[in-house]
Amino acid sequence: MSLKLPSAISFFCLGLLLFIPAVRAETALEKAEALFQRGEYEACLRLAETGLKEERYRDEWPIWSVRCLMTLGRYPEAETGIKDYLRRYRGNLRLRLLARDVFLANGNREEADRLLEEINSLGSSRSWAYRDPCVRVVLGEAALLLGLDPKAVLDQVFDPAKKADPGCRDAYAAIGQLALEKHDYDLAAKSFRAALEHFPKDPDFHYGLAAAFDASDREEMLKALQKALSFNPQHLPSLQLMVEHQIDAEQYDEAAATLKKILSVNPWLPEAWSYRSILDHLRGNVAEEEKDRETALKYWDSNPRVDFLIGKKLSQKYRFQEGAAHQRKALAFDQKFLPAKIQLAEDLLRLGEETEGWKLAQEVHDSDNYDVTAFNLVTLHDSLDKFQTLTNADFVLRMSAMEAPIYGSDALELLTRAKTNLTAKYGIALKEPTIVEMFADQKDFGVRTFGMPDNPGFLGVCFGRVVTANSPAATPGHPANWQAVLWHEFCHVVTLTMTENKMPRWLSEGISVYEERQANPSWGQSMSPDYRERILEGKVTPVGELSAAFLNAHSGADLQFAYFESSLVVEFLVQRFGLDALKKVLLDLKQGEPMNTALAKRTAPLDELQKQFTAFAREKAEKLAPGLDWAKPGEKHGNLFKSIANSLPFKVPAPDVQTNKPNQQAKIAEESGKKPNFYKLSQAAADAIEQKKWDEAKPSLQKLIELFPGYAGPDSAYAMLAAVHRAKGELAEEKKVLSELARRSDDVVEAYLRLAELCAAEKDWAGTLENAERLAAVNPLLPACHRYRAMAADHLGQAEKAIVNYETLLKLDPPDPAEIHFRLAELFHGKDDNRAKRHLIDALEMAPRFRKAHALLLELHAKEARADGSAAAPAAFE
Repeated sequence: MSLKLPSAISFFCLGLLLFIPAVRAETALEKAEALFQRGEYEACLRLAETGLKEERYRDEWPIWSVRCLMTLGRYPEAETGIKDYLRRYRGNLRLRLLARDVFLANGNREEADRLLEEINSLGSSRSWAYRDPCVRVVLGEAALLLGLDPKAVLDQVFDPAKKADPGCRDAYAAIGQLALEKHDYDLAAKSFRAALEHFPKDPDFHYGLAAAFDASDREEMLKALQKALSFNPQHLPSLQLMVEHQIDAEQYDEAAATLKKILSVNPWLPEAWSYRSILDHLRGNVAEEEKDRETALKYWDSNPRVDFLIGKKLSQKYRFQEGAAHQRKALAFDQKFLPAKIQLAEDLLRLGEETEGWKLAQEVHDSDNYDVTAFNLVTLHDSLDKFQTLTNADFVLRMSAMEAPIYGSDALELLTRAKTNLTAKYGIALKEPTIVEMFADQKDFGVRTFGMPDNPGFLGVCFGRVVTANSPAATPGHPANWQAVLWHEFCHVVTLTMTENKMPRWLSEGISVYEERQANPSWGQSMSPDYRERILEGKVTPVGELSAAFLNAHSGADLQFAYFESSLVVEFLVQRFGLDALKKVLLDLKQGEPMNTALAKRTAPLDELQKQFTAFAREKAEKLAPGLDWAKPGEKHGNLFKSIANSLPFKVPAPDVQTNKPNQQAKIAEESGKKPNFYKLSQAAADAIEQKKWDEAKPSLQKLIELFPGYAGPDSAYAMLAAVHRAKGELAEEKKVLSELARRSDDVVEAYLRLAELCAAEKDWAGTLENAERLAAVNPLLPACHRYRAMAADHLGQAEKAIVNYETLLKLDPPDPAEIHFRLAELFHGKDDNRAKRHLIDALEMAPRFRKAHALLLELHAKEARADGSAAAPAAFE
């Protein structure tokens, strides 16, 4: 028996029947996406193949099928499939853009380019059919590939698409990827973070965030990377970024293991074989290196990205010559491949090949005004044109036009001294002049050094024969001894040249810090309470893994300890095995031997070497102030020096004011037979100074200096004791303590100033000059530096030095220029009377009633009159 339904109900039921398959299809597509995002590519492919058979009308299935095949490295199979799908689904732009990647992966550049034109044509002729925001994103991506202005595409296509549909995944991906490609890392991070609000489990967006932090915050990068891999352990972009990180950290075995995992997913991934080639290069496996590169080019033999990637990573390892060679290969494949062109520009600039380097940077900027690195370099070039250049046979020194006349000659003299010392010590001849650029603006230093204005705490960087450094003007409020910095960086020039840049970071930095200490005991780093604690608590990084300590540092203190430990290893090697052994290690590295192999060959097996170094470091730590107890009294020690910043000599009030505030910490009497505690002594002194109980502070500070004389700096007992003496008017004692502080520290500006003042008051001109010179090594831009230098040199009979410093002082806009002109006139008097007269006239123009200047000018006139027999000058000026 049958029942006839009313027509309206029939149509309603028919609609349900038609809708059910759609619901199932959508669910299947969602499952495919979930499988792909979890890294279950084979399962996703099987589901896509089923969908292609059962739901041929759905054009999403071919996309999932091809994406899986491409991810699995089945490139020819993907090409066969895509040709059929292009005929079947003629209006699908996303499929066509994916097809372009497929054809490229198979080396079919002509067909790939044809598809771009086809997408552009479809978008132009049938724009009414492509109004969906996500489809508009596809058109924007094609426009970028066709060479349209990236900023215009971003502003006119991607951003409007995201606003029109905040759930459009493709819009976030396109914006983030474009920003990464153009080195706009702030925008990339912002876009990927916004994407994760909508798609919190999408590994692509976690990877994108990691890539945005790669150049600036390695800790955040690793955090985002681990998140991506937690959602998809086989996420190839994330695994590739992990390989890069491991190569940076010189964890080559770990990088090889990660590559093995990548190749288990996609055995033909060009990027993976590129990384294999890099690893082989770094390990000196020349034959394998080239085989890996050839494998990377197996399906697309003119893929510019292969050599670009190899070259970029080699350049990041300071192999700029090799890196530049690979970028030239990439550009030979594709002259329009801008990533290779801007990387080559940076490589050449770091090699000192500046004419071509700047030209390439300008070409990239002309082609793409959104590329942040190119824009930064072109802008910097304009600034560098205004620099002043000082040269001699060995150096090309570039500085700002304001700074060069002030201390440029001092810098050139320091560099020349470093070259004489270090090239002789390491037995190397430098064939080309070293280029040194000092930047008064940290942003300019950042761009010249890293391509970006950010500066992650570096004072200087050496690339080989090119050195970049911050000048004293670039670090206001954070004094640093620029002479120590230049000595450190020039030592890099020597060791990098000696090894042809084939040395791990820890050894390069370790030698430079060690050589700082050899040149001047107050330079470089020395054992401190923090370093002592780290060593004795076993927080020493194994020698074979030291380069990773720089990369994995969680704080500035961790990074500084990496520098110190590296220098301690070098000190140990030189003391135990001799400088010649270290030099042989460097020569082995030049020949391509791995670091650990060279060390074992020239010193001892690595395990034994590690044991010996650990014992050496522990002995050093234990010998630090052995008369002190180092047990920390709870956590309070963390704030021990909270008041010391206000206790420096120049900040303490002169009146000896005592308060009645009780001082529980001031009682420092130790139980019989026990060592005084470093932290309790320091706390007692700090509290007493804060309460202006100067006499109570003295015993603690004197005991600290007696038991720990090597601890110097602005937070040391020397600085605090000098403050106490000054407050009590004990100038002789203050000078004595400050002299010890100045001898042991290389950047205590206030101590140098105060000492120069005290010495000048006592007419101790040798002491005045010594401390003025110390001041000049930190901040030669301070007028007081040149005033004290000139005064002291004048009194010591060093007329030329006095003249140079008085003339420099005039360039710093001193408050009393007339007095300076008069001093110069006195110095020139009898040697160059014309110049003396010029300075007197300048002095009188500024101070018409300057009697001494009048008198000396009259004397000069009288001298001239006697010389030519003319009438004597008037007796006085009215």
